[in-house]
Amino acid sequence: MTKQHKAVALISGGLDSMLAVRVLQEQGIEVEGINFYTGFCVEGHTHAIRNHDKDKQKRNNALWVAEQLGIKLHIVDVIEEYKDVLLNPKHGYGANMNPCLDCKIFMVGKAVEWVKNHHKDGFDFIVTGEVIGQRPMSQRKHTMPIISEESGADDLLLRPLCAKNLPETKPEREGWVDREQLYDFHGRNRKPQIALAKQFGLHDFASPAGGCCFLTDKSYSDKLVDLWQARNSREYELDDIMLLKVGRHIRPTEEFKLIIARDAGESKFLEGYRKQYTSIHALSHSGPMALVDGELKQDQYPLAAAIVARFGQGRSADEVEIDIATPDQQRQQVKTAPLSAEEVLQEWYV
Repeated sequence: MTKQHKAVALISGGLDSMLAVRVLQEQGIEVEGINFYTGFCVEGHTHAIRNHDKDKQKRNNALWVAEQLGIKLHIVDVIEEYKDVLLNPKHGYGANMNPCLDCKIFMVGKAVEWVKNHHKDGFDFIVTGEVIGQRPMSQRKHTMPIISEESGADDLLLRPLCAKNLPETKPEREGWVDREQLYDFHGRNRKPQIALAKQFGLHDFASPAGGCCFLTDKSYSDKLVDLWQARNSREYELDDIMLLKVGRHIRPTEEFKLIIARDAGESKFLEGYRKQYTSIHALSHSGPMALVDGELKQDQYPLAAAIVARFGQGRSADEVEIDIATPDQQRQQVKTAPLSAEEVLQEWYV
């Protein structure tokens, strides 16, 4: 009997990885998915937190893709290991703090490691949804071999969507997959992928042109760099990178930054950190919850209170009563006139 070959596919939750799996399923290949969680993924967090996004579908796209394809998905936490990729990228950063090429090498390398650790399950090769020319840093013709080589995957890494633009891999040479049934997609035009999705009967998928990493976003990257500069250290924890996704970030002095909720959903989320950070909220008027990241001295209480008051219902009042509570629940009430929009200086916004 002919052996049914088996592959593990990197699943981001986007259209390309979804199609890559579907192409192989058409050839009778058994596929399982793997998703590496770095903490910097866009989907889910902000949409679940903000009232503003309450109408957006709240789902983990990687899990959803696996369900649509009928495959098992393994989610692997790599938060700690990924720190070295972000802090010391061999191939540098993209336009922002995105180490895209090092990231792809890391992900594929982790898949290689995972396959070795699950050798009894009989995985033969690794699959990604990469397309030549789609990403300016990591998906170029001359970077594809770098990913294969430095990850340790070598010619066991198959990219079904652009395979015909690349040298044959072992799965193709050995006849495990039919190269003629693979594709030659290239460039940033997504029409071929969308057409293929329709051909497969896939009508619901994540935004085809969207990335899934906050590190590609300038605003988020600026906040991350500001955090490192303020602490004089590039260390970070999961709570740090989660809080960078939420609220307005305002740094009126080098000593502290305010994280001010933008709606009730974010206020509720920030309340969960009151035992870790000094918190500020208005007593006399409705308003947002705010956290203090850094050292807030007693003589800076009026400034912090006046800024937070600016973003609540008391912004036009002559006076607002503000409660400031430290993590050990020492509390102090401050009565202040809210700062105007002009007084909350533009350069304070991170």
